[in-house]
Amino acid sequence: MCTVDKFFTFDPRLKIDVPCLLKEWFTYSPQTQELILLEWEKIRGAIPDRIGEIEKEIEDLQASLAQEEDFEESCRLNSEISERASEINDLWIWYRTAPDIQSSTR
Repeated sequence: MCTVDKFFTFDPRLKIDVPCLLKEWFTYSPQTQELILLEWEKIRGAIPDRIGEIEKEIEDLQASLAQEEDFEESCRLNSEISERASEINDLWIWYRTAPDIQSSTR
């Protein structure tokens, strides 16, 4: 949940904090911008590790899929693999938004 004094919110799908700015970037004081950017750099630094975790999950799902004989279960596993790949894509997008955070109003 976005609040005036909280500039990030936890994304349960991606399992990271993402920017949650309630006003335009340029309206924040330089000090506040610096604090936000410092926190964002910490978060960004953890994104490659999070991607690695998801890649491992995909590998495990693919191994299960290779052994699976039930069609419906195969479809479910394929769906999970696709969702994990989508999470990786979204994480790379967030990773590339730095060093300045795109302003958003919510």
